[in-house]
Amino acid sequence: MSSGHDHDHSHAPANFNRAFAIGIVLNIVFVAIEGFYGWRVNSLALLADAGHNLSDVAGLVLAWGGALAGRLRPDARHTYGWQRASILAAFANALLLLVAMGALAWEAMGRLLSSEVSLQEQGVTIMVVAGIGIVINTATALLFMRGRESDLNIRGAFLHMAADALVSAGVVVAGALTLWMGWTWLDPVVSLVIAAVIFWGTWDLFKQSLHMLFDGVPRHIDLLAVRDCLAALPGVARVHDLHVWAMGTSQVALTAQLVMPQGQADDAFLADATRQMHDRFEITHVTLQVMKVPFTPPCSDF
Repeated sequence: MSSGHDHDHSHAPANFNRAFAIGIVLNIVFVAIEGFYGWRVNSLALLADAGHNLSDVAGLVLAWGGALAGRLRPDARHTYGWQRASILAAFANALLLLVAMGALAWEAMGRLLSSEVSLQEQGVTIMVVAGIGIVINTATALLFMRGRESDLNIRGAFLHMAADALVSAGVVVAGALTLWMGWTWLDPVVSLVIAAVIFWGTWDLFKQSLHMLFDGVPRHIDLLAVRDCLAALPGVARVHDLHVWAMGTSQVALTAQLVMPQGQADDAFLADATRQMHDRFEITHVTLQVMKVPFTPPCSDF
C-alpha cells in the first residue's frame, strides 16, 4: 500500500491579521452608531442595514478565525486540527441571520399595513449615517484588495465589504427620497429589500455550510471529473472508494483506492497524482491507496 500526501496547512496569509482587526473594529463602531440612530429615528432601513453590517462583523470574524484555525497544528487528539470550526461558525452565523432578517421583514410588513409611518425629518439622519457606512465599508474593502486575487478567504471578505458599500448607498437614496419627496412608505420598503438581499446571500451560505458539515463535496469540485482524472493515470484500471470533503472553509481532502493490476506505484507516480489534484481541483490534502486487486467493497458507486 502506498500513499501520497500534501500536508500544507498554512494557506492563510499572516500579514492580514492587522487588516482583519481594523475592519472588525470599524464595523463594530458603525453597527453601534447605525443601530442607535435607527432606533432613535424609528428607521427600519437603518436597523436592517445595521443587521447587515453586523453580519459583516461576523463574516470578518469568521474569515479571520478560518485563517487562524488553518495554522493550528494537528495533534494526537485532533488529527485534522480545528479547521472544521470555521464551517460550524458559518452555519451558526447563517442561522442567526436568517432569523434576524425574518423578524425585520415581519416588522416592515406590519408597518406597511398599518397607519404608522416614518417621520419625513428622519431622511437627513438616514443619509448621514448610511453615508458613514459607505466610507467604512469601502475602507474595509480596500484593506483586503491586495490579497483578493491569491486567497479565496480574503477575496470573500473583500467582495462582501464592497457589496455592503453599495447597500449603504441604497439606504442613502431612500433617505434622500424620504426627505425631498415625502415618500414615508419608502423606509419599510427599503428595509424589506435589504432583508431580501441578505436573506438571498445568507440562504446560500446556510446551504453550503450545512452541506460541508455533512462532508459534502465542495461546490467547486466536479467529483466525476476527479474520478476520471485519477482513472486516466498510467496503470490505473479502476478507482474505488473515492471520497472528497471539506476539512474547513479553505482546505479540501481526498482519499481514494487505485486498482493497479501491474504493480505498485512509485513516488513519482504519487507525486504527479497529488499535483494534478491540487492544480486542477484545488484539493490540498490527498491520500491514495494502491492495490493490485480490490480487497474491500466500494462504499459508493457513481
